[in-house]
Amino acid sequence: MVGAGLWLYARRMTTRPLGVWLLCLALLIGCGDSSATEPPDFTSFEWTLINGDAQWEARAGLHVVALDQRFYLMGGRTPLDSPIPGASDIWADVWVSDDRGASWEKILDTATPGHWPPRAYFQAVTKGGSIYVLGGQDFGAMSNFYNDVWRSSDGIAWERLTDDAGWEGRAGLRAVTFKDEIYIFGGSVNDDSAIIGPTGPPRIYFNDVWKSADGISWTELTSEAPWEKRAGAVVVVNGDFMFLLGGEAGFICAPEPCEPPYFNDVWRSSDGSTWELVTDEAGWSPRPGHQCAVVSDNIVCFGGFGLDENPRDVWVSPDGATWTQVSDSPWNATTSEEIKYDFEAFSLDGAIYTFGGDRETFDFSDPNNYLRVDNDVWRYALPSP
Repeated sequence: MVGAGLWLYARRMTTRPLGVWLLCLALLIGCGDSSATEPPDFTSFEWTLINGDAQWEARAGLHVVALDQRFYLMGGRTPLDSPIPGASDIWADVWVSDDRGASWEKILDTATPGHWPPRAYFQAVTKGGSIYVLGGQDFGAMSNFYNDVWRSSDGIAWERLTDDAGWEGRAGLRAVTFKDEIYIFGGSVNDDSAIIGPTGPPRIYFNDVWKSADGISWTELTSEAPWEKRAGAVVVVNGDFMFLLGGEAGFICAPEPCEPPYFNDVWRSSDGSTWELVTDEAGWSPRPGHQCAVVSDNIVCFGGFGLDENPRDVWVSPDGATWTQVSDSPWNATTSEEIKYDFEAFSLDGAIYTFGGDRETFDFSDPNNYLRVDNDVWRYALPSP
């Protein structure tokens, strides 16, 4: 019916000058509204607390994915009040939300047999109507590091695709779905001496890249990418490229004062094999445990761990090279103690959602240190009309 209406309108205009006819037609159907492709004003974005005390236990190293507009929250660790550094409850539960994080229902318990073992600092992605869980670690006297892959279409019934994907078991890796294939990047194996002390094997970092079309068979694209070996980086897809941002090659440095082994470089690749350095120093400070999400073809980064204090800022870039700080109060924070790391975040319909996260420090003499882990849900977006 729209086409017929335009034809009748054009017939009425045939007795008028061509310029008038074209102007009226342009007004009717639009002349290509340039504002439709312009990015939003990120300085106007607001933080809204969706749920300050969700039904799931406070945790870090968790993952949340959106599948068919439904949120699935999985895994992670909850620190215990213990003199043993790193002592935690480790989860393999699955929670769902049908109202974008306002309320949650547990659909799978950690103790339920037949699905992936409890873990944190793993990865979860969606592809072809299914959720994939990859890698991660548990916690104990010595952690187990996984290189298995699991798949589910509903978060309840899980299929183990492989218990050995070919890449070495690891935590702090990153994974994305790109051109209908799953890619993984970096990570580390073995516990950090800052957590367990100078015992045990040294922590080993990776800068390899692997991909799979089905989660079963994996191809190593490069064993040594040009970016330094690291864990806790972020990888996002923006346009025709995968961007790798930040990360760490150790939690602390000594003796202080010193520069911790954190990164703020940005790399990009269109295939996972060949990498281009976009910038060796982004505008934001070096950090691990942060998150980035893509909104309107712009990369938005915030949060993360700082050795002296956690960074209180939000940065935006259209290309990974040029960065603009748009806020100094993520989560409406007024102090660095309110800044999270090892939380989860993703973008959906022009908004960024965040879930849980850690605010602990290495001050283990503080009796309340272990309590600084969250079970909240936030939304970062333009104000609702």
